[in-house]
Amino acid sequence: MQPTEPERVPSGTSEHRATAPSSGWSDPHCPVARAVDLVGDRWSLLILRDAVGGTRSFTDFQRSLGVAKNILIDRLRRLVDHGVMRRQTAPSGKRHEYVLTDSGERLFTVIVALRQWGEAHAFETGEPHSVLVDDDTGTPVPALRVERSDGAVLTAANTHVEKLT
Repeated sequence: MQPTEPERVPSGTSEHRATAPSSGWSDPHCPVARAVDLVGDRWSLLILRDAVGGTRSFTDFQRSLGVAKNILIDRLRRLVDHGVMRRQTAPSGKRHEYVLTDSGERLFTVIVALRQWGEAHAFETGEPHSVLVDDDTGTPVPALRVERSDGAVLTAANTHVEKLT
């Protein structure tokens, strides 16, 4: 018999805007810093990767990640508390599962961008790795690009951040 999952992770039932972590924001005016404060650590990103792939149960997250229970509990709690995931009763009615909220689903592009960067820069030429495939076409997902509304490619060289003064 499998042990039941810990009940200490609070259930979030509605989406909401993220509030500042208890330690405060690392850079309160920067959207990148706030996003990293909320979802940027290794375990949170890997939980999101697995959730995008369909993982829902505490046990399956732990099995896939090999993470200690206390760390997994903490990261799931943060993701639920900040409206990235929600906890719901599993169809069996015996356990809980974690599903991405609309906010969490919007991180799919971030996960794909990290994946594509990893494919290009974290493997030697010819080294095997997993591939993200389009279900309809059976082909690898094309490389992401940031474009202007007219289709011109935007890069760090032709954009800038306007900081608050």
